[in-house]
Amino acid sequence: MFSFCLPKLAPIMSQLQQGMALLIGTFHKYSGKEGDKLTLSKGELKELLQTELGDIFGKSDDKAKVDKIFKDLDANADGTVDFQEYVTMVACITMLCNEFFCKK
Repeated sequence: MFSFCLPKLAPIMSQLQQGMALLIGTFHKYSGKEGDKLTLSKGELKELLQTELGDIFGKSDDKAKVDKIFKDLDANADGTVDFQEYVTMVACITMLCNEFFCKK
């Protein structure tokens, strides 16, 4: 699936390496269905958000909501979400989750 991007990994990976592989694999699971295999279109991003982050983003079909998320993520305004833009989104969501779960 995404082996073209990953070097050969040791059979036993650390938890951090497994997490990184999951981030990469998830991106490539959705990228390229509608064009460039290294970017997410708006439709691919919507499918990724609904399938992988539905508990956070909801399963709604609110087109305006998806358009806003896509526009905010597409930092270089090229009409696609590349891997760096995707990782930025995941990092921001992870930081928010950390803040939520670490409140005393």
